[in-house]
Amino acid sequence: MAKKSKKYLAALEKVNREQLYDATEALELVKEIDYAGFDASVEVAYRLGVDPKQADQQIRGAMVLPHGTGKTSTVVVFAKGDQAKAAKEAGADFVGDSDLVEKVQGGWLEFDVVVAAPDMMAEVGKLGRILGPKGLMPNPKTGTVTPDVVKAVNDIKAGQVTYRVDRQSNIHVPIGKVSFDLNKLQENLAALHDTIVKAKPASSKGVYIKNMAVASTFGPGVKIDQTTVK
Repeated sequence: MAKKSKKYLAALEKVNREQLYDATEALELVKEIDYAGFDASVEVAYRLGVDPKQADQQIRGAMVLPHGTGKTSTVVVFAKGDQAKAAKEAGADFVGDSDLVEKVQGGWLEFDVVVAAPDMMAEVGKLGRILGPKGLMPNPKTGTVTPDVVKAVNDIKAGQVTYRVDRQSNIHVPIGKVSFDLNKLQENLAALHDTIVKAKPASSKGVYIKNMAVASTFGPGVKIDQTTVK
């Protein structure tokens, strides 16, 4: 087990690990105990009562946070013709087709999100072994395989986040930066929580959200009473 730093342990002392905090108090505490030397991200973690091995319980999607994430994503769009032109005008950082596929195959990965027009997926599919392990492969469920590349670029630039349940039934999603005003973090958290609640699979039985917590990049997690998220 990795040894925790003195700063982490000092922050941890301020957190009651047995307590379910009011959502607002939890966010205030995360801001207070953050000790990173940069503007750290604030992330929410969910432990869900779903079985990811079941196809109909593999929760995955995307949403635009009301106040964004505080990070500007570098967007690559695989498209041709009019769609390529529209993507550039919408603010995509890099746009191309087979030439861009070859560039990525050559080891170039200086981007955060990949969007593809449907007619490009045969080409983009060649990049599965490169993009897949990094979570960058475009997918219709996250709105990154779409004929409306302009909307995809606009949403991503506006602060879209993706969520996906992992093999341990957890979901981790950033909701902003420590420097954000408290009300912005609250509103982002409320929007995300509403989305996660609505994503409950019909086949999921029992307790859906087992627990949730919020933390900054290096800071300890603070458990949240989900009934106080609003």
